[in-house]
Amino acid sequence: MTDVRPDAVVVGAGVIGAAVALELARAGRQVVVVDKAGAVGHGSTSASSAIIRFNYSTFASVATAWEAQHLWTSWPDHLRLTGPRPLAAFHRTGAVLLDSPEVEPSETAALFERAGVPYERWDAPTLRKRLPGIDPGRYWPPKPVDDDAFFADPSGELGALFTPDAGYVDDPRLAALNLADAAIGLGAQLLLHHTVVAVDRHADRVTGVRLADGSRIAAPVVVNAAGPWSGGLNRLAGVGADFTIGVRPLREEVHQVPAPDVRTADPFPLVADLDVGTYVRTAPGGQLLVGGTEPDCDPHEWIDDPDEADPRPTARRFRTQVTRAARRFPALRVPNRPLGAAGVYDVADDWTPIYDRTALDGYYVAMGTSGNQFKNAPLVGRYLATLIDRVEAGHDHDGDPVHFRCDHTGTVVDLGAFSRRRPVRTDSARTVMG
Repeated sequence: MTDVRPDAVVVGAGVIGAAVALELARAGRQVVVVDKAGAVGHGSTSASSAIIRFNYSTFASVATAWEAQHLWTSWPDHLRLTGPRPLAAFHRTGAVLLDSPEVEPSETAALFERAGVPYERWDAPTLRKRLPGIDPGRYWPPKPVDDDAFFADPSGELGALFTPDAGYVDDPRLAALNLADAAIGLGAQLLLHHTVVAVDRHADRVTGVRLADGSRIAAPVVVNAAGPWSGGLNRLAGVGADFTIGVRPLREEVHQVPAPDVRTADPFPLVADLDVGTYVRTAPGGQLLVGGTEPDCDPHEWIDDPDEADPRPTARRFRTQVTRAARRFPALRVPNRPLGAAGVYDVADDWTPIYDRTALDGYYVAMGTSGNQFKNAPLVGRYLATLIDRVEAGHDHDGDPVHFRCDHTGTVVDLGAFSRRRPVRTDSARTVMG
C-alpha cells in the first residue's frame, strides 16, 4: 500500500477503536483504523458477554455506564446509518445484583441515586418470587468447587439490588461492525491484516505509525485502542514511564449451558453473584451464558502474549463456573462437555480503564478496558474525541482535567477519573463481569 496521511490513526478495530473512529470522523477528522486481525471486532470484543450494567465502585464509572445505556437503547439513532443492514440490538432484561461483603449495597445504591440510575431493593422473599428456582442462601466467600466447604449450608440469606434498565447486546461483534460502518460512511478508512511495528515520533510529538508491509501512515494523532496488545504498542511508542496504572493481558472464559427447566422471570435478568463468584445472562435458544467474577480463590490466568491464548474453553474452568451457578440455581445441570469461548482482556491494575493523553504529544490511549467496557464503548468514543479536540487545542488535561457533559442524562463526568496518573484504588470492584 502507498503511504497514507490522515488526521488520526486508531490502532485497534474492536468496539472501542471503532467507536473512537466514529466520533473522530464526526468531529471532521480524516481517520484510518488499523488492525492486524481480518475482521472488525475479532479480538476481545467477540468474546464479550456484552452486558449492560451500572454497578461500579466509582461515580464516574456508574455515570458513564448509565449514559452509555441510553446510546444502546437508541442504537439506530446513534449510528445514523442509511440503508437496510443488520444492527446489533439491546435487550432490556434488568440486572439482579446479589449482596456480598465485598461491595456494600448501600454504597452502590448511593452511587445509583447520584447518577440517576433507577433501582429497587429486594429481600430474600422477593428474590424467590421474582426469580423462581433461585437459592438466596449466603455462601460467602466463594470457594473452590472441590473444597468440602463449597457444599456447606448457607450462613443466612441474601438480598439484592435490582436495576430494571440493565440488559445485554445480542451481538458484540456486529455492534463493533455497526460503529465501523458508520465511521466509514463519514470517510474513515479501515486497514485489516495490517500490523503496526513501529510508532514514529519527532522530539516529543508522535508523527505516525509504520506497518509490517513497510508502509507508513503519517498522522499528528495516534490512538491506542489495541485491547490486550495495548501495552506492547505503548512500548513501541516509548510511553508509560509516567503511568501510575499498569495493564496486563488476562485470559477469561465464558460458558454456555441450557437454562434450567423451571418457571423463571420473563425476561430472565442478568444475575451478578459475587457471593459464589459467577454471573449469568440469557442467550438465544434457551441457553445461559455463565462467566466468573474473579474470586480470590481462583488463580488469574495472566498471559504474556495474547496471540498464544487458547480460544477454547477448558473442562476445569467450565466445571468450576457452571457448578457455582448451579449452587445458586439448583435446577441448572452441569454438562460433561464444555461449551463456550475464551477471550483475552486488557486489565488495568485497579480494573478501571485509562482514557487519556500521554507524555508523547498526539498519542492517546483507550486501554485497560478489562473486558467490562464493552457497555461504555459508544460513549468512550465521545470521551476520546472531546479529549483530543481539547488537548490538541492546547488544554492542559493533566493539570485541569477535561469535563464531559452527557447528552442524555445531563451528568458531568470528570475525565480525570480515567487518568493514567491516578492513584491505584484498592477498593475497586476487581471483576470483568461482562
